[in-house]
Amino acid sequence: MNNTKEKNTENKSGKAFDIAVFSRILHYAKKYRWQFIVTSFAAIILSFLATARPIILIQIVNKYITPKEESGLFFLIILMLGLLMLEVIIQFFFVYLSNWLGQHIIKNIRQELFNHIIHFKMAYIDTSSVGRLVTRVVSDLETIASFFSQGLFMIVGDILKMLVVIIAMLIINWQLALITFTVLPILIYATKLFQQGIKKTFQEVRKQVANLNSFVQERISGMTIIQLFTREKTEYQKFKQINTNYKNAYIKAIWYYSIFFPVAEVLSSISIGLLVWYGGLEAATNQSVAPGEIIGFIMMAQMLFRPLRQIADKFNTLQMGIVAGERIFTLLDTNSRTTRKGTLPAEKIKGKIVFDNVFFNYLKDEPVLKGISFIVNPGETVAIVGATGAGKSTIINLINRFYDIDKGHILIDDVLIKKYDLTSLRNQIAVVLQDVFLFSDSIVNNITLKDPAISLEDVEQAAKQIGIDAFIKELPGGYNYNVKERGIMLSSGQRQLIAFLRAYVSNPRILILDEATSSIDSYSEQLIQQATDKITKDRTSIIIAHRLATITKADRILVMHQGKIVEQGTHNELLATENGFYYNLYKEQFQ
Repeated sequence: MNNTKEKNTENKSGKAFDIAVFSRILHYAKKYRWQFIVTSFAAIILSFLATARPIILIQIVNKYITPKEESGLFFLIILMLGLLMLEVIIQFFFVYLSNWLGQHIIKNIRQELFNHIIHFKMAYIDTSSVGRLVTRVVSDLETIASFFSQGLFMIVGDILKMLVVIIAMLIINWQLALITFTVLPILIYATKLFQQGIKKTFQEVRKQVANLNSFVQERISGMTIIQLFTREKTEYQKFKQINTNYKNAYIKAIWYYSIFFPVAEVLSSISIGLLVWYGGLEAATNQSVAPGEIIGFIMMAQMLFRPLRQIADKFNTLQMGIVAGERIFTLLDTNSRTTRKGTLPAEKIKGKIVFDNVFFNYLKDEPVLKGISFIVNPGETVAIVGATGAGKSTIINLINRFYDIDKGHILIDDVLIKKYDLTSLRNQIAVVLQDVFLFSDSIVNNITLKDPAISLEDVEQAAKQIGIDAFIKELPGGYNYNVKERGIMLSSGQRQLIAFLRAYVSNPRILILDEATSSIDSYSEQLIQQATDKITKDRTSIIIAHRLATITKADRILVMHQGKIVEQGTHNELLATENGFYYNLYKEQFQ
């Protein structure tokens, strides 16, 4: 449902300017109020300084050049140069502060967005494109930075400059001013049409960027499968189509630019032509227009039309920021966080787990767990077996509260799981998954996850206790060995051993092993079996397993089938039931 909402946001064209999103982006500037005020004040000063130059030029031509009077000319030239230098200095501060403000604001939004994403429920992450989320956090936020540095303040500065120029023209010679303004209504209307059209194209461009990022990220992650199954040509053809869609979207935006700018240039040239024609006739016949006014008005006309053309372009930057803001705020407004109403600390739990008539489904009307009930006593090791899709791994997700159940109760130490503080609860649960995820970092950082409470000495001592210290020290750099992205420099067995050590040093009260020995060599399996025996001792443990030989020592085994617990008992008790589910599973594996 959340993804559908996001896709609808991407596809809608919306208004030419969304004031609600604009206001929400500006809200982030409140923290930098003084920088915002100084930047705005600089824009005001620049508008007056820019207009002062043609006014001084009019005086120079009319009072000194035309009558060939040298007295005072030098002073006005120096004044013009001084104002120009002052304009350059203020322009420097204006550009620097507007960019500074944009970068600081997107830093805050990015932090808020990332903090929001890392608290999402697994249900949202499982159904979301990683490439799209990356586009939101990186690319879309850079667009919002441009919203401030190249959009908002530049537009405000240009509008102020235009207003001052218009007022100055009307004061100096209202007839010439009106002649200059004749094409303005047409240019303003053309600008409005351009803005409306370009926003739709930019929305499509951002959508295609997200598609491109998502496709490339997924294919690079799955490069092994692509090459193993010789899908290079097929995936290349898919990429060509997505790349073509992106190109077409961008060309459509270029098409709007290629129409608007020539039209704007022609209209401004017509305005200047009318100005020269009317002003020249007036100057030649009755001298109601001075030569300096014609020169000054030509200069001011360019100062009027050039910002108007640039405003259209900068308004598009503003709109791109609005479009990016829509997408980011849609993500920020997505209510997919696990509820954290519980306040009870879990530091002193003993580890008793109770599932009481629990029902759960990932998708509506497709139940995964169908009223399962069981108890794991403190310090007990319980194994869960069953065919793929029976619901074994779902139990892990529910204990960690990655998902909330539909019906029934889950209790830890006879307390409803929702009553515990979520962070405190997860600190007491360690999980070793079948597919171990390692970050591109050192072994010690992958084990401690940079928890300052766990020292290198603690890690080394724990490694010795579970028998894997020797394997780590054989690696180049030992505990400081960088395993690269996803632990590619280690074998699957070595990654599993690192995951076991990660779980062990956290000293949890509840340990969950999910298919921890499903795809490793015999030597690593021996080390892992030794590690399993060590870390499950005196600790509540749940072991999910396909390989039944690894769970024969479990205190109790639960057998699941199609979302229900169909058998439970010790290894020997279950084998004694001929033609039972466990008996048949064991028979299939060993015969």
